Amino acid sequence: MEGRRAWAGRVKRPLLTYATVAVALAFMLAITVTDLVLGTTVHLGPFLVIAPALAASLTTTRLTAVVAALAVADQVLIATLHGGLGTTNHIAQITALTVLSLLIVSLRLVRERRERALGRARSVAATAQQALLRPPPQRIGPLRVAWLYLTAEDESQIGGDLFAITRAAGSASRVLIGDVRGKGLNAIAEASVVLGAFREGARRYALPALTAALQDSVDRDLEEVADTEDDLGEHFITALVLDIADDHTEVEMISCGHPAPLLVHDRGVTTLQPDAPAPPLGVPNPAPVTVDRFAFTPGDMLVLYTDGVIEARSPGGDFYPLADRVATFPATDPDTLLDHIHRDLIAHTKDHLADDAALLVLERTHPAQR
Repeated sequence: MEGRRAWAGRVKRPLLTYATVAVALAFMLAITVTDLVLGTTVHLGPFLVIAPALAASLTTTRLTAVVAALAVADQVLIATLHGGLGTTNHIAQITALTVLSLLIVSLRLVRERRERALGRARSVAATAQQALLRPPPQRIGPLRVAWLYLTAEDESQIGGDLFAITRAAGSASRVLIGDVRGKGLNAIAEASVVLGAFREGARRYALPALTAALQDSVDRDLEEVADTEDDLGEHFITALVLDIADDHTEVEMISCGHPAPLLVHDRGVTTLQPDAPAPPLGVPNPAPVTVDRFAFTPGDMLVLYTDGVIEARSPGGDFYPLADRVATFPATDPDTLLDHIHRDLIAHTKDHLADDAALLVLERTHPAQR
């Protein structure tokens, strides 16, 4: 499962480690030479503590310990060359540097253990997300599919946005994209309720009945899985459900308070606003849902997304203009279009998303391409 990623400017870790150690050693050499040149009137030895501190910030515990030991040895060398190894002043400097170095190494060890635990947690989160979302195939029926999932929280690779694609009876594909109110790990259980109901009902029900089944499942199960202790606000899930038949070009869509998809047709972009959207799942809706229909011909693309995309802000506070940007991108295939959106979104936000974001790009292929 793809999470947030940086596109440029990342230095390889081994190179950064070696450079840090080299700088620390060069710093110690400079302190030693300067201290010896200045004589006994000025003592620069205490500055040697900067070397293990620098190593601790960018290298491993083992290398930090090596640099710390060299710093203490360097302090002993300075004291010896000054002819005062047994003086009270030099003993105090050596003792202080030793204690501080041990403290720095200990803190680096604690940090290293935490990084390992965080790495294991990220691995578990990635596995959980793959099991929950089940990344869609690149092809399903007459559709080519590309997808992207970005999380707002750096510590996790999973959030409250959701999507799923499955085959239905009668040679059709059913598509779901949704957004749980809130973000992060607390939204996983709520997303699982909708995804489970969708996969169970997509092969059995027509679109209105499927949406009713999603609503019923959320009404019945959401209270049990929602985090009502730490999050006292209203819990609901926006969703967009589509039925894309293989043998004709009309698509059926039901919107439950979810952002309208974009249709890319003949280099033009249209926002497919529903006539009468239903409220989000989890909000009472006494009225029957409205099914919207639109043409989706071979070569067209559908861009489905969550509000984390269109509500992503620039440092100046401007929302991301998805429809306007998509109209400027070459839509040669779903992967290319999605790549352009991803790069542009990261550039717009300066790699700082305030909310989880998910994108699905679907293309209906020509019969000869299947």
